[in-house]
Amino acid sequence: MRKENSTNAQNEAYLVRNCGMDYALSIIGGRWKPTILFSLLQRSMRYSELRRSIPHISERMLVAQLRELEQDGLVERTVYPEVPPKVSYALTTLGLSTRPVLKTLSEWGNKHRSIIS
Repeated sequence: MRKENSTNAQNEAYLVRNCGMDYALSIIGGRWKPTILFSLLQRSMRYSELRRSIPHISERMLVAQLRELEQDGLVERTVYPEVPPKVSYALTTLGLSTRPVLKTLSEWGNKHRSIIS
């Protein structure tokens, strides 16, 4: 936790407001968000399918990241009125628009992994 009025917080807010790259990374960046988005580019998935497709993510982290992606309008959560409850996740139109960015980042990473590692 950091203070909202700290220099660090103010600098981050300034960059997010004024730099498209920083804004984009604040929405889709992090350890798990790109992987979640990339998984959902294939098709909509139930929670358990999504969890299995990302084996090292904790349940807590997956739920938190899905909530953030949903709040930012990239992921849509659908609850079906069944017993037991069925929930599926899919990319919204905005979420689908990340396809070229994610694909390019993936290709760049695969190409340069051996050079940097």
